[in-house]
Amino acid sequence: MNKLMRMLALACAAWLALPAGAARAAYPDKPIRLIVSFPPGSGTDSNARYVAKKMEERLGVAVTVENRPGGNSFIAAQAVAAADPDGYTLLLASNSPVATNAAMFKHLPYDPVKDFAPVARLGFGAMALAVKADAPYKTVADLVNAARQRPGELNFGSGSASYQIATELFLSMGGIKANHVPYRGAAPALTDLAGGQVDFVFADYGAVIPFVQSGRMRLLAVTGDTRLKSAPDTPTLQESGFPGYYMVNWTAAFAPARTPAAIIDTLSDTLVSIYRTPDAAEFLARTNWEVFPVGPKELGAFQREEIRKWDEAAQRAGIPKQ
Repeated sequence: MNKLMRMLALACAAWLALPAGAARAAYPDKPIRLIVSFPPGSGTDSNARYVAKKMEERLGVAVTVENRPGGNSFIAAQAVAAADPDGYTLLLASNSPVATNAAMFKHLPYDPVKDFAPVARLGFGAMALAVKADAPYKTVADLVNAARQRPGELNFGSGSASYQIATELFLSMGGIKANHVPYRGAAPALTDLAGGQVDFVFADYGAVIPFVQSGRMRLLAVTGDTRLKSAPDTPTLQESGFPGYYMVNWTAAFAPARTPAAIIDTLSDTLVSIYRTPDAAEFLARTNWEVFPVGPKELGAFQREEIRKWDEAAQRAGIPKQ
């Protein structure tokens, strides 16, 4: 009996001496969910599906994309904030739920900083100002002049807080008014633009370009500070009478707050390594997004600065918090 007790004691001591987490099953050992706040077809959704495939190859578990659009991205953000902090539920987010919403709403049903653990930023890209292909507006000046001649008659669609702020800033700087029609993501807003239900839309360039290529839309301008390589004839808004206009969207991954640091590190290392490959650069280049992967610490600082920047833009555009 004494010999048996000594053996059990030694086994327990060895188990307790293992590094933190080694006594548990290795992470990951079951499927991972990527929650997206926009419908299929959006730029964020495309990024999520690319990420899911590459994560599966590297981590050896299934990675699924779950679209939860609507509610100003509240639905998706709340789902992740309330999930178990075990690394198996992530928010693959644009800036809307984790930065821009703070500029739009007095009371969010989640805290964009306290309720999430930054994992990795992946990339960023310009938006585009688009109109229907047969619209009478050939330039930004044409659209601005029409809005001035018909104040409050034109309608614009927006599929997120960032698109709304980008549009409202454009209206404010141009001294014009238009009616806001909200949508549950860029895809339905662009579908209605192609159908003539709204007059113009700001959306990610990658989401707009298929409509342009099919002859259903026309690009008037892009929101970055340089022209896009794939659209060299499309001016920036800065070139179109809006000096200083610069608004871009970005994509990043967040976990629920209190997710263990070791799991965050595993996820961050995986995502950053994926987006540092030539394949990722080529994937993003198709939609004129730029690869810009950084880890948790850098993403956290970047997120806080983005909250400040979008709040400043919303104030400049005269958008009262809801």
